[in-house]
Formats: sequence, structure tokens, C-alpha cells
Amino acid sequence: MSGLRTVLRRRLRHAFERALPEGVAINGSNPHDPQIHDDRFYEAVGLRGTLGLGESYMNGWWDCAALDRFFEQTLKAGLLERMKYYPDAIWVRARDQLFNGQSPTRALQSARHHYNLGNDLFESFLDPWNQYTCAYFNQTDCLNCAQERKLDLICRKLELRAADRVLDIGCGWGGFAKFAAQRYGCHVTGISISDEQISYARNFCAESSVEIRNCDYRAISGVFDKVLICGMIEHVGHKNYRTIMEVVRRRLNENGLFLLHTIGKGSDDIPIGDPWLLKYIFPGGMLPTPQRIARATEGLFDLVDLQEFGAYYDPTLMAWAANFERNWPKIQARYDQRFYRMWRYYLLSCAAHFRVRKVHLWQFVFRPKGGKAYISVR
Repeated sequence: MSGLRTVLRRRLRHAFERALPEGVAINGSNPHDPQIHDDRFYEAVGLRGTLGLGESYMNGWWDCAALDRFFEQTLKAGLLERMKYYPDAIWVRARDQLFNGQSPTRALQSARHHYNLGNDLFESFLDPWNQYTCAYFNQTDCLNCAQERKLDLICRKLELRAADRVLDIGCGWGGFAKFAAQRYGCHVTGISISDEQISYARNFCAESSVEIRNCDYRAISGVFDKVLICGMIEHVGHKNYRTIMEVVRRRLNENGLFLLHTIGKGSDDIPIGDPWLLKYIFPGGMLPTPQRIARATEGLFDLVDLQEFGAYYDPTLMAWAANFERNWPKIQARYDQRFYRMWRYYLLSCAAHFRVRKVHLWQFVFRPKGGKAYISVR
């Protein structure tokens, strides 16, 4: 058996080396070259694709000084896309077709998996408003400034007024709710299903005209003047897109506005989710496409504005990665080295995906059908 495994690893190593793009070399001298510490790396990648690639990094079987650059090069060459067509990825695709992976019960499980990891973790790399979505690096290279610009852009697109009642579906740690209430004087109702987020948001927004509810989007009550979904629909799944749009329409008054801020894929095909990301970071996650959003809103809303600024997600993620590295000593007592490697892998690999335009970031603005005219703002 040991001899067979040795032969297998040798073949897998040669296959991996041949698949690497020009300019990337195993144990090479460039910062983006992978340094292999354990030959089990080849078996993991050869048999499990991107899931094996991520798990072997978490195990310390390989390193890379410029991990984001490694992913940038391999994504451009199409290597990682080919590695998704392994049994694990095929099962992910079949599961998403057959089952509703974002039912209320599963949605709660997914939220607990990621957003209940600990508020200290997210505070270690996010800005003071705790914005866990793309910043708006328009005329600034400062993360904190760019996140404030994003928040203000959303408020202006929603045409917020002091009399408005605003619904924030998937309110996170309450950053938008507090910003909108303080800067624009409106009342904001935020909903979340993460216990950690709810506890933090209620304390964070305590002095503002903000209500934080522990509520699944399917159980929302009340009528609102404006609705925001920012960085949440990625957890909803294509089987529930129409449902959430119908919920928004029922909760939005006739003259209201609805802004959807989301990561997405350009293809109308159901994307093959990355098995590693789905297992370790975002269980049940699925990126929407413009076509699927259009079908889900058909007959309910008119699209009045659309902006894409996915290029800003690369610097957002790189800033998060730098903050995480710098603040790791403050939080490492609660987490282990494997978690550190997992989180670093997550942030830097995602930065590369945006850098090479494999994924996008859109802001859609909708009005109920037949609503009044809308003037775009930037």
C-alpha cells in the first residue's frame, strides 16, 4: 500500500506541476510560488480538488508568501476552475438542485456556523461601523473612509428622509442601522438570526432610533418606506429568491425604494460552489446572477438603477487581511493556528477572485411597479 501511495503521489505531483501556469513553480523563489512541506499535499489536491487544496493549507502542508498572488495566477490560467469538477463539487451542485439548503432551519445553522464565531474576530479586521461587505473606494484608499462612503451612498440611493421607516434585512452588527439613524434621522428596524450579531447590534445601536429583531426574513411584519438587503441574499439560495422578493414587496409601501447590495456571478448557470468555502466559511452560500434576480423581481418591481463596483472588493479584502494579521495576537487565545490559516486563506483567495473578475459586486435599486421616477446618484 505504501508503494502504491508513493506512485500515486508522484503522478499527482507531476500532474499538478504541469497544470500550473507559466511563472508559478513548486518551491520556486517568487513570493507567489507554493512551498510544499508535506507530500500529502499532492494526494489531497489530486483526489479532492479545491477542497483538498484548502484543507492541506489549513494543515500546514504548504505555504505561500503572497497567497493572493498565487490564486490570481492560477485563476487566470483556469486551474482552480478545473479543480472544482471533482466528486465533492459535483455533489454540491446536485445538492443545490435537489434540496433547499437555505430553509429556516438550515439558514439558522449556517448563521451560527459563521456569524457566531465571535464578535472579537470580526472586530479584529472590520471598520468601526463593522461593515462586512465591499467598501466604496471612491476617491479614498482608507478602509474606514471607504466604508462610510458606502453607507452614505446607500442612504442617498434610498433617498432617506427623517420620517422614513427603514427595514434592514440581515442587519449584521447594526452598522448601517446606526449610521442611517444618526446621519439621516430615520427609524431603522434591523433583523438577523445570529445571536452574536443581535446582542452586539442592540448594544451598538442603543442610543439610536433603531430596533433590532431576532427574525427570519420570512417572518417579518410591518410596512416600511425603504428596504435594504446588503450582503445577505448570498445566503438565501436560488430556490428562495422569489420568496424574499415577495416578502420585500409586501413590506414596502407603494412609493418606497428597495436597494439590494450583493456579490454575484455573471453567468445565468447555477454556479458550482467551491466545496472548501461552503464547508468551512459559508455553508449554504450561493451567489446570485443578474438573470436570476431579474426573474425573482419580475412583476413586483421596476429596476431603476444598477451599479457595479466589484473592483473595490479586492482592496476591501486585502485591507481586512492586513487588519486580521495585525490584530491576530489580540485574539489568538480564543482560536488556534488552523483557524488562523483558514481565515487567511479565505480572505486572500477571495481577494484574488475579485481581482480577476471571477465575481462581481452589484447595487440594484428597485421601485414597486408603476412608482414615480428615480434619479441615479453616485
